[in-house]
Amino acid sequence: MALKEYETVRNVEGPLIFVEGVEGVGYGEMVEVTMPSGEKVKGQVLETSKGMAVVQIFGDTTGLGTKSTRVRFLGETARLGVSDEMLGRVFSGLGEPRDKGPAIVAKEKVEIIGMAINPYTRRPPAEFIQTGISTIDGMNTLVRGQKLPIFSAAGLPHNEMAVQIARQAKVLKEEEAFAVVFAAMGITHEEAQFFIKDFERTGALERAVLFLNLADDPSMERLIAPRMALTMAEYLAFEEDMQVLVILTDMTNYCEALREIASARGEVPGRRGYPGYMYTDLSSIYERAGCIQGKKGTITQLPILSMPGDDITHPIPDLTGYITEGQIVISRELHRKGIYPPVDVLPSLSRLMNSGLGAGKTREDHRGVADQLYASYAEGRDVRNLAAVVGVEALTESDKKYLQFADEYEKRFVTQGRYENRDIEQTLDLGWELLSILPESELKRIKLDHIEKYGRPVWEKMKQQA
Repeated sequence: MALKEYETVRNVEGPLIFVEGVEGVGYGEMVEVTMPSGEKVKGQVLETSKGMAVVQIFGDTTGLGTKSTRVRFLGETARLGVSDEMLGRVFSGLGEPRDKGPAIVAKEKVEIIGMAINPYTRRPPAEFIQTGISTIDGMNTLVRGQKLPIFSAAGLPHNEMAVQIARQAKVLKEEEAFAVVFAAMGITHEEAQFFIKDFERTGALERAVLFLNLADDPSMERLIAPRMALTMAEYLAFEEDMQVLVILTDMTNYCEALREIASARGEVPGRRGYPGYMYTDLSSIYERAGCIQGKKGTITQLPILSMPGDDITHPIPDLTGYITEGQIVISRELHRKGIYPPVDVLPSLSRLMNSGLGAGKTREDHRGVADQLYASYAEGRDVRNLAAVVGVEALTESDKKYLQFADEYEKRFVTQGRYENRDIEQTLDLGWELLSILPESELKRIKLDHIEKYGRPVWEKMKQQA
């Protein structure tokens, strides 16, 4: 079917052009606009009704006028040409090479909207993904097929955590291929260079695909970038049988773009100005994670968002929490203490943790050690608040032990280097070392046989080294 071309641009408002007299044009349809200079730019239909189409231009509209501007509607929504040759490459938010490498010869072109996974065909997530970060692996275990967001805030090191997880993450079964799809929305040029250089320098780029949307790129591209990344992830997982970890940063920039586009379309704003359908829109991204019966590959998501004003009740983290299976919370208080990564395990939660730990997955003492560390740290934090009021001298001997435990826990368990990759055995053994601070009678959440099998050997080794 011949594609229709129109020269009926009625108005240009910023990145939006209004085209009259159109027929058979659909919402989300891709557009090619030829400017008076002959330069061609891409766009997408934002709205269409009664012969009028509103088109968002991907790029600069300087010099674009109502005369001599030709608009061609391409008759299809946004697609991504996928291939396993995309591993090791860097792309824009529209899927175009950003690394000056050759164009990709696609095996097929796939719509970026994706297909919802039939709930009947989903299988429960049940395998451990090791990130090398103790506060995640030990306390809030990430499981294949899970969507586990990281709640951060402005000025906190979520970008550093993102590249560290991308660099270190792996599945423990070596025969299974593992890949990382990394999408960044609304980032600065400096942040883009940081991501690219870190991936290249550490060799992590070889098993990764990067989609980078910069702050000066069009807002509409920010809405497309995560869907491009997830389309690539679905190809690697369900066609190439790979275990895929998708890292999306920063979902707050995505939601701001969503609000901006909704305002441009004249929609009635909802809570704090965000569109009322933001919950549904975020679901269309997060729900593309999972495991499918009969497919070896899986998609796991780690979306990162910076909470405006450090407010965890803000619509973006609030709605994200409803859709996903837990959260990793980055603490400004720990960051001020110089602790990296500043993960606060008390408000953090992985709802699928129990599915990914235990004998044959991590270690049989994992659940008990995690529970005991959590309870003891919570007690130690309470004692710390009490000591600020009555003074350390007024504390009981038991309280002083818990206070010491909380300090050592932050200093040794939470704190680790940006290039320190701890395996799950190291994390659990470190947990046992910290629990030696407390009387054995206080270890009420761990089975006695696990204390004998795992705790005592660690404690004996500590005595010999001392």
